[in-house]
Amino acid sequence: MPKPNLLLAVLLALTAIAGLYQPVSAGNAIQEKDTTQQSVFITRFKFKQYYGGVVVISATLDNIPDTLQFILDTGSAGISLDTATCVRLGIQLTPTDKVVKGLGAAKTVSFAMNHSLKLPGLSVDSLNFHVNDYELISQVYGIQVDGIIGYSFLSRYIVTVDYDTEEIIVNSKGRYAYPRGGLLLRPSLTQIPLITAPLRNERKTVTNRYYFDTGAGMCLLLSTQFVKDSALITRRRRARKIIQTEAQGLGGKMQMSLTTVQEFRIGNYSFRNVPTYIFDDRTNITAYPFLGGMIGNDLLRRFNITLNYSKKEIYLMPNTHYKDMFDYSYTGLIIYLIDGRVEVTDIIKGSPAEKAGIHKGDIIMAVNNNLGSNLQVFRELLKNVGTKATLLIARDNELLIKKLPIKSIL
Repeated sequence: MPKPNLLLAVLLALTAIAGLYQPVSAGNAIQEKDTTQQSVFITRFKFKQYYGGVVVISATLDNIPDTLQFILDTGSAGISLDTATCVRLGIQLTPTDKVVKGLGAAKTVSFAMNHSLKLPGLSVDSLNFHVNDYELISQVYGIQVDGIIGYSFLSRYIVTVDYDTEEIIVNSKGRYAYPRGGLLLRPSLTQIPLITAPLRNERKTVTNRYYFDTGAGMCLLLSTQFVKDSALITRRRRARKIIQTEAQGLGGKMQMSLTTVQEFRIGNYSFRNVPTYIFDDRTNITAYPFLGGMIGNDLLRRFNITLNYSKKEIYLMPNTHYKDMFDYSYTGLIIYLIDGRVEVTDIIKGSPAEKAGIHKGDIIMAVNNNLGSNLQVFRELLKNVGTKATLLIARDNELLIKKLPIKSIL
């Protein structure tokens, strides 16, 4: 999930078991006799990307004509619907004793049993949706989030997320030929993929496991316990900046620290100066020391990703976004879309936003002469490090102009 980000790791059952992680190049993979049937192409359809590279898919439910919007999330151990969406569509719910864990909270959930998800060219039947309140997540992205698509869908097919064409490609299970030039990962996988990766910072390298989480709109998220025990971040004089900020997850808002780490590697691919959030894992979603944290989609979107859960394989192919600059901008301005208006919901103490005289409750009418209420556009305009953004603000029936310096976390 900080300017703000979605840091969502829905865990219906935290049953992942430690396993070996073996990055293997496609050309050098050990060939074994495979008697399964050849995978067959089923369909392809467009998706939209939102803040942090998060993938949003349009679909319908059963024979209901309303178009719904779902986040594609490898960090979800099932599939889910928003509470308000269920009420609006008149969907019957069944109470259960199942528990969902997220950042900051854990709660029992009801289920919408035995429904069909209708995607372009594909109907996925016999799905049991757990039900959560996604109002906060909808406000974060400025769209109605009707649900999360996770393991219940991904486990039935071979699914490729192509960030170059912004398309989802779905194939049946079976023998599948990956393109040359990428990296084949063999994660530990029950319902959520886990990969092992080395992280280097302050002359120390530590290897740990991480959730592979496309539903999280950030690069890296580490637990405070992992950071403390590994001594990856110290308070020595020339240490990297650590900034206090806010993030959002299943349990609501929570305070986090934001910094950068020197290097993070996925197989043969190395990323330097990676923006990293550090959080107090109160609900133990990382089961530390079993996991150190999660890898989010602002890092993963730099690859076209093929998810082959039946073979316990993930294939990464660097795409046109591989060398994109990371977002190092920092303003301390927390904004959501509430009732059709972009509202300042919080100001981080001591931040550029506080020093600029922006207040909680202010309504942002324009950024750099761009009028409207498009949260996505406003966030993009607030990424230009080293500049001052001009904000038109409505406060107590007055219009104010504020100059907001955009600082860097480096």
